[in-house]
Amino acid sequence: MSSRLINWYRFASPATFYPLAGRMIPWFAAAAVIFGMAGLWLGLLVAPTDFQQGEGYRIIFIHVPASWMSMFIYLVMAFWAALGLAFNTRLSGMMATALAPTGALMALLSLWTGSLWGKPMWGTWWVWDARLTSELILLFLYIGFIALQAAIDDPLRADKAGGLLLLVGVINVPIIYFSVKWWNTLHQGSSVSLTKSPSMAAIMLWGMLLMALCFWMYSIAVALARVRIILLERERHTEWVKALLAEDRT
Repeated sequence: MSSRLINWYRFASPATFYPLAGRMIPWFAAAAVIFGMAGLWLGLLVAPTDFQQGEGYRIIFIHVPASWMSMFIYLVMAFWAALGLAFNTRLSGMMATALAPTGALMALLSLWTGSLWGKPMWGTWWVWDARLTSELILLFLYIGFIALQAAIDDPLRADKAGGLLLLVGVINVPIIYFSVKWWNTLHQGSSVSLTKSPSMAAIMLWGMLLMALCFWMYSIAVALARVRIILLERERHTEWVKALLAEDRT
C-alpha cells in the first residue's frame, strides 16, 4: 500500500476526520453562498423570459438542482453503505446517516417546486406521472432509512440495516432519470444532457448550474456539520472525545 493511500486511509478514523470536517465546513458554506447569489442573480434578474412558459419557468433554478441533488445524495449514501458493509468502516455509516436528512429535504423540495410549476403548466398540482411517482418513492426511501435507523438502538446494526435498504432502493434512481424516456409522461425531458446540446439559452443554463453547485456545496457543509455531531455522540466514551470535551471546558 502506497504512502499516499495510507495518508488518505487515516482519515477514515473518526478522531482524524472530526477536526478535518471542522476545517472544511466554512469553505463549503462560503462557496454555497457565493454560488447561490450568482445563480439567483442570473436566474431571476438576467435570464430572459421564456417565450412559452413566461416568468413561471424560473422555478427551474430551484426545482432542477433540488431534483439532481436528491438523486445524487442517495447514490452517495449507497456508496457509503457499500463501503461500510464491505470494509466495516465506522465512518461510512455515519456519513450515510448525516446525508439522509439533506437528501430528504432535496426530494421534498423537488416535489414541492414541481407542484408549483405543474399547476400553471398542466392545470393540476399533481399527476401520477412516472417521474413524479418515482421521485415520491425516493422521498419515502429517505424517510424509511431515517425511521429504520431510529428504530434500532445499536448504531452498528442500524448502519447495516440502513445500508441494505439503501442498496436495494438504489434501483429507483435510474428509474427516475430514464422515466421520461421509458414511459409516456407529462414531465418534459432533460434540458441538460452529456450527449446533446442543452435545450435552453446559455444564460439560463449557467444560472441553473450555479444553483446546482450552490446546493452541492450546501449539502456537503450541512452533512459535515451533522456528522461531527454524530461522531461526538457515538464516540463519547473514547479517549479522544473525552480529551476534546475537557479542552472545551478549559
